[in-house]
Amino acid sequence: MSTRKHTALPKAQTLIEALPWLTRHHGKTVVIKFGGNAMVDEELKAAFAQDVVFLRQSGLKPVVVHGGGPQISAQLDKQGLVSEFKAGLRVTTPEAMDVVRMVLAGQVQRELVGLLNQHGPLAVGMTGEDAHTITATQHRPEIDGELVDIGRVGQITAIDPGAIQALLDDGRIPVISSIARSQDDGHVYNVNADTAAAALAAALGAETLMVLTDVEGLYEDWPNSDDVISKLTASQLEKLLPELSSGMVPKMEGCLFAVRNGVNTARVIDGRVQHSILLEIFTDEGIGTMVVPDGQGATDGQGGAR
Repeated sequence: MSTRKHTALPKAQTLIEALPWLTRHHGKTVVIKFGGNAMVDEELKAAFAQDVVFLRQSGLKPVVVHGGGPQISAQLDKQGLVSEFKAGLRVTTPEAMDVVRMVLAGQVQRELVGLLNQHGPLAVGMTGEDAHTITATQHRPEIDGELVDIGRVGQITAIDPGAIQALLDDGRIPVISSIARSQDDGHVYNVNADTAAAALAAALGAETLMVLTDVEGLYEDWPNSDDVISKLTASQLEKLLPELSSGMVPKMEGCLFAVRNGVNTARVIDGRVQHSILLEIFTDEGIGTMVVPDGQGATDGQGGAR
């Protein structure tokens, strides 16, 4: 009996440590951007689905937003459509957009809904086109002072969270592909999933935006050091934006937008770590980098409990 007690005790302590966080987050909406390695590694995918269901069963309201860069590239290659990039963005022809839509809504989203629904009748897939959830206009990036046409790449002009909110009120887990219908020309546009997740988090009045990445968080002095900034304010982040690597820019801009538009915290977390979502939400240390609104005070970048 004594050994049994002994082995069970750490489990009880872990659960008790989660209690204040469970209380704090109960009934709150959490928007999670699913991407990176967690999206292609089978074990990480399954662990992600468990985490999201755990949040739902713990009284939170998770919303999952996803893109699908690697899967889109693979399918375009298979169909002999060449991917061209300008200003770090994929030039998306009408033919390529058909593939993007098919891969996101018909493959990536279906698989994720299937993984979540192994745990019960929970997940419902939709795209930004459904019920005018995301409306966009064509995004024309500026390269060398000129606005460039990169095809069916959209920038968000409006969010209508009504359909998502209805699903949440019904106890479901919405899984959203980052595709939008245009307000101008009726075309369908591919929207950056980091940007879409941030816009949805703000529109839903979410407590937290979580962005899964393939790094540990925002590094303090990369490449000279791999110390991760554990917490920083919106203004501190804004100052750092020009120095960030191109892949981190949409993620950190999304975090900045979210906390400037009513979301309490935005976090970039390492999706390569199994159950990183649970570690981030339910433990004192947390992992990754947390962005908070100005006035909430950040550490001097030296980590520590938050």
